[in-house]
Amino acid sequence: QVQLVEAGGALVQAGGSLRLSCAASRSIRSINAMAWYRQAPGKQRELVARITSGGTTNYADSVKGRFTISRDNAKNTVYLQMSSLKPEDTAVYYCAAVLITNAYWGQGTQVTVSS
Repeated sequence: QVQLVEAGGALVQAGGSLRLSCAASRSIRSINAMAWYRQAPGKQRELVARITSGGTTNYADSVKGRFTISRDNAKNTVYLQMSSLKPEDTAVYYCAAVLITNAYWGQGTQVTVSS
């Protein structure tokens, strides 16, 4: 089992930057993948970025070139660096730990981008 705690959400102006963090309760070194999802009001939850245990990253087309996912195995923490934020990035951002047979979610952190 993995408990995840996100932090870093805030209200920011368009064009600004934020860094989200996701602290895990156990080592993430062997977890298949860590990911960030987001859910805007009235919309389905969508994958934002994903990083595998080997360091391979994937991004949603809407955030490519603006967001960067990284992991610090020594700190059991995953980060999402977000820049050039747009109002459409407004959502609750969730961290997920994807294991072979299960997935665990954090409680989410609110990101609001004002125009």
